[in-house]
Amino acid sequence: MLDKIAHYFDFQQQALNLRAKRAEVIASNIANADTPNYKAVDLDFASALHSAQGKQSGLALTVTDPAHIASSSGSGDAGAPELKYRSAVQRSLDGNTVDMDVERAAFTDNAMQYQSTLTFLNRRISSLNEAIKGGQ
Repeated sequence: MLDKIAHYFDFQQQALNLRAKRAEVIASNIANADTPNYKAVDLDFASALHSAQGKQSGLALTVTDPAHIASSSGSGDAGAPELKYRSAVQRSLDGNTVDMDVERAAFTDNAMQYQSTLTFLNRRISSLNEAIKGGQ
């Protein structure tokens, strides 16, 4: 029963985890705005969430003999989304590609998306609580 309830919240949990990771990446960009030759990075949230959903729902292979080839789905860090370099709007003389306007906008957008995911999650919890109480 509890695993069904936990599965009910998996998507929002993964979305919140990726939003938190993206906030860390953007904060790192902002912190390194004056670092020479620092290249701004970001993660593609949609593809990272799609990848996280695919890894969760994928079927694992069962190895019944030591001579069998192990499944590749268990290798690597499943929780680390791929970071990509952000294209520079205007490169600085020291080689730094951080644009503070772009970073602030990305941070604000990410924070708003994080908050909306929390609101949606709160509504799901409330509806589940109502169902448990019997709508009284």
